[in-house]
This record gives sequence, C-alpha cells and structure tokens, in this order.
Amino acid sequence: MAPWEGDDQEWWDWYMTLAADPGLDRADLKPGPELHDAARASAREVSAALDEPYPLTDDAVRFFHRHGYVRLPAVLPPAVIAALAARAHHMLESAYGRDNPGRFLARKQLWLTDPMLRDVALSRRLGDIAARLLRVEAVRLYHDNILSKEPGCGRTPWHRDSDHYPLDSPAVVTSWVPLHDIPTEMGPLACLARQLTPTALHALPASPQERSYDEHVAGGLRAAGVVPDASPFALGEVSFQAADCFHTADANLTAVPRRVLSSTYYADGTRITARPTMLSGTGRSSSRASNRALRPRRHSTP
Repeated sequence: MAPWEGDDQEWWDWYMTLAADPGLDRADLKPGPELHDAARASAREVSAALDEPYPLTDDAVRFFHRHGYVRLPAVLPPAVIAALAARAHHMLESAYGRDNPGRFLARKQLWLTDPMLRDVALSRRLGDIAARLLRVEAVRLYHDNILSKEPGCGRTPWHRDSDHYPLDSPAVVTSWVPLHDIPTEMGPLACLARQLTPTALHALPASPQERSYDEHVAGGLRAAGVVPDASPFALGEVSFQAADCFHTADANLTAVPRRVLSSTYYADGTRITARPTMLSGTGRSSSRASNRALRPRRHSTP
C-alpha cells in the first residue's frame, strides 16, 4: 500500500469521513460550557505544577488493567488549564484562522518547538502516571497533539490506537487532557471497557479504509448490548487509555470548539514494528521520540 502523501491535517480531514454516522444536527448548535473564571498560571507555575507527582492509587491502576482505560480527577488545576487553553487557542488560530466550522483540527509534535507544551508532554506528572499505569520502569514520548473538534464537527470513528502506532509493544498509553468541561453535547471521549469488547472486534482488519470498519464496530456493540463510557468530563479530569482500548467520540453539537491536549507514551525500549500499516505509518514523521526517559517517582499513595 502506498504511504500517505498528505500532511497531518489532510489526514484528519480524510479520517473523519470514515465515521458511518456523523451524528450531526448543525441547525441547532447549543451553547458551549461556561469558561471557568480562573487566572492563568504563569509559564513557571505551569512547569512547577507539572513536576508534582499525582496521588495515583492502586485501585486506579487495577481499574486501568481491567478496563483498558481510567479517568483520573483533578490531574491539573484550573489556572494551569487556563494557561494551556490560551496557548492552544493561539497556536490553532495562527495555523488555521478563526472560523473552521465542522472540522477536526490537529497540531502535533509541539513539544519540539513550544516550551509550555513541551513541559506538558515531558512532564513528570503525566509521565509518572503513564509509567505506573503500564507497570514499567520508564516511558518515552511517542507524540503530543492539540485536538480541536470545531462547532458542528461530526463523530470520530471507532478505533483503537494499536492500529495507528507502528510500535512492537502493547505497553502504550495515551493521555486525553480536556481544556474545559466537556458536556455530553460536546462529544466527550467514549471508551469501551476491555472486558466488554466482543471477541469478534479484535479480528477486524487493522487498517480500516472505509466506513465499513466503523459500521462493523458499532454493529457488533449493538448486537452485544454494550455501550462505551461516554460520561461528561469535569475540569481537571484526564483520561488515560491503553492501545487496545476501542474508543470514539460523538459530534460536537455546541457553538464552541471542543479542545484537548493529548500525549502518547510507550515503554522504554520499545521498537518500531516490522509491519507498519497505512494508518500507522513508518514512524519516520510522527514518532521522533524524546531522548528523555520518564520514570515513575517512588512515593506513597493514599
């Protein structure tokens, strides 16, 4: 199969067309969530907060291993989120302008050029959580993203990250960091619990090229009577999902963008797979890893 020839944004524009049911009703977009009146943290305060360990419990680690994902409360304070939201807004507006209805906008590998987003992607706080959830000694960064589901943007098709990353280990986890509250009508991340995933879904081809993949996953879940966890996100709540976790997100039916930061981490020592797909690529353009191994801190948890 020929390699992808377009840029990252063209890839996202194509990928979003693979959702069989866009779930749109643009005629009546709802107001978005109210912005929290929090003062923005300074760059130094952001860096300091991200260097603090998170009190991850053993119960949370067990939940992650059973379900394939976990949501953690109060991972980032409101002032830090306000600063990150402002930085993300500036970077997206600089790249794409102000008005992008119906699009899914993305920028990645920002840790290479932006000091504040580098502090996020390479933070001890997120890296520590990732390593401890994976139960490994250290993790490395695969890539980071700003992801913006613009007003009226449709459903994200069902997928699992293991089909998108050319890595030869299942020890991969992705953080999903909302930059505001995400109510149901905004399309929160929806994760399917690992133990509820029908066996047949794991046998689907690893390189979905058309809407049939999304249709097959949705149809299999309907037949099994299984629904994902699509609960709203509160400010500061962060999701971590394993590479084999099937997930999707509904349309953004609000008049404001749904924005998140996302970073993917893999176990230190992982190599590029010998059999990449068109969806995963070869790793040459997207997987320039950080040369800093993020190791979990040894500290007590409540």
